[in-house]
Amino acid sequence: MASLSEPPASADLRARQADILARPKTDIRRMADAIRALAIDAVEAAKSGHPGMPMGMADAATVLFTRFLKHDAADPRWPDRDRFVLSAGHGSMLLYAWLHLSGHAGMGIEEIRRFRQLHSPAAGHPEYGEHPAIETTTGPLGQGIATAVGMALAERHLAARFGKSLVDHRTWVIASDGDLQEGVSHEAASLAGHLRLNRLTVLWDDNHISIDGDTALSFSEDVLARFRAYGWAVKRVDGHDPEAVDRALSASLRSAKPTLIACRTVIGLGAPTKGGTAASHGAPLGPEEAAAAKAALGWTAAPFEIPRDIKEMWEAAGRRSAGTRRSWLKRLAKHPQRAEFERAIAGRLPEAWQEGLAALRARLAEERPRIATRLASQRALEALVPAVPEMIGGSADLTGSNNTSVKGMPAIARGAYGGRFVHWGVREHGMAAAMNGMALHGGVIPYSGTFLVFSDYLRPALRLAALMRQRVIHVLTHDSIGLGEDGPTHQPIEHLASLRAMPNLFVFRPADAIETAEAWELALRRSDGPSVLALSRQVLPAVRSEAGENRVARGAYVLAEAAGVRDATIIATGSEVEIALSARGLLAAQGIEAAVVSAPCFELFALQDESYRAAVLGAAPRFGIEAACGFGWERWLGADGVFLGMQGFGASAPAADLYRHFGLTAEALAAAVRRRVQRA
Repeated sequence: MASLSEPPASADLRARQADILARPKTDIRRMADAIRALAIDAVEAAKSGHPGMPMGMADAATVLFTRFLKHDAADPRWPDRDRFVLSAGHGSMLLYAWLHLSGHAGMGIEEIRRFRQLHSPAAGHPEYGEHPAIETTTGPLGQGIATAVGMALAERHLAARFGKSLVDHRTWVIASDGDLQEGVSHEAASLAGHLRLNRLTVLWDDNHISIDGDTALSFSEDVLARFRAYGWAVKRVDGHDPEAVDRALSASLRSAKPTLIACRTVIGLGAPTKGGTAASHGAPLGPEEAAAAKAALGWTAAPFEIPRDIKEMWEAAGRRSAGTRRSWLKRLAKHPQRAEFERAIAGRLPEAWQEGLAALRARLAEERPRIATRLASQRALEALVPAVPEMIGGSADLTGSNNTSVKGMPAIARGAYGGRFVHWGVREHGMAAAMNGMALHGGVIPYSGTFLVFSDYLRPALRLAALMRQRVIHVLTHDSIGLGEDGPTHQPIEHLASLRAMPNLFVFRPADAIETAEAWELALRRSDGPSVLALSRQVLPAVRSEAGENRVARGAYVLAEAAGVRDATIIATGSEVEIALSARGLLAAQGIEAAVVSAPCFELFALQDESYRAAVLGAAPRFGIEAACGFGWERWLGADGVFLGMQGFGASAPAADLYRHFGLTAEALAAAVRRRVQRA
């Protein structure tokens, strides 16, 4: 027989599949076949889907679900449950079949019949929120395993904070070849090994098949050696041998390291001509092949029907941890930290959490400091971090530049998980995905930093945060050509427009220290989506001297009204607000009355009622200025509006020289207004 580590030839494949199918029909094998049958039926009914992975990983998954996963189908959101992440989200029928078979409410056979149909909880790829037992949205490969790293990190942190009697669970992942090829999985796995997140176990569906064919077309490294180098424990098993899988999973419980188990499997096991090939990956088997596969498996039940004894065994597995959950609830009821634990898990902010921030805003209004908004952000964090113990900060190796740490904030490290700051290293994508996992786990509010230009590296994870409506906060500094001499590689141009185009993401670009504090208040209050704070490297003057109403909450507001009837409305964000104010003064000296609107958050402004927006924007000609591209500004400027911004990439020079070079000055703005107003 071919080695488990080598892709078999077609003859060897047929022989191996025959050998697997000839093995005794134990109860656990019959339970696994129920997953296979439902995957075949649902994909056939939908006329689309991915039957191969569920058919191949059913044996290993059944061992995990029935013998190891701490989970109670009666309460799938129990806080101390194990987390299960199907990183190979294309194989979603594996997850849905388990939920149905084990007796989870909301995933009945009718939902399975409606696989991949509109409003079905059994979506094409798992979607967080569609069913309470779906821990995260997966599908973009690599995201699931990286998100799971964040879940495992959150578990260790909360165990350090609240103790083992309340927090003592594991994170399990099923991942594909594609997951382990994606760069984000490398970043996250490296960090997991470094931090020794030993409550994390990944079952790798090592089936040697990709969409294009054998993985040998593009993938030949020794994956286990790579993970061993990361600091993981590794094991290779026959994924169709339940007892071998059991032994490997049992070993992972004792490991001091995270564990990767390579489960050598046959994709589409049972399908006579498509099993073991790319043909079973992403399309229905077809009626004849589906019938032949069921015959090979010895499955005689009608489509979408499960023999009673098999369903009863699965439902018993779904209740396996019910006693454990009840014992945990009794411990929680008597625990001295019960109220604080429940508050943190529910995502409720502490009482009076904003008092320190309110005092800071009052102080800023009085002192009117001239500081970079990245430093203003740090001052806000100095008020917030002591008041909100679930805030966990970090940076992608730019702590001193992003200013995301505060004095006395201990770092999370191997064996010291009670800290509150993560040194993510230069791993922006892995950082953002793990932050999603921390937020999904519950009990923590992650925030972290990098440069705005490097949001390109983390964008896929940020998009998932927006899709899943998770409270994660990204501090993205060095937000324009104002960063200066580091030049065009580090100067964001299209990034603000790109982020503003993402649904359910709030992008804050504050103009001074007060707006920065207000943006932090709003980002922390927001529990239904992520926020970005785009902050300056360069020093900015104070543009506000009052700290009553949180004016950023309106998205945009009139910062300085025209002395008389408006001749023009100038809209600006961030560092360009001071330019707009200076231009207003130049224009007033020439008899042109302009209002200045600060617009720190387009998304919040869009949510205001039409009458408020009309009052802010006015009827006069509109002018916008931002040290970025103008895409998206037309919504606020109108068809006749004028925009001053960047038309291409930046350059390397001191910030003041760059603003003059690119025409982003008060004089240039005033001239543009004057030309337009005089022409009218």
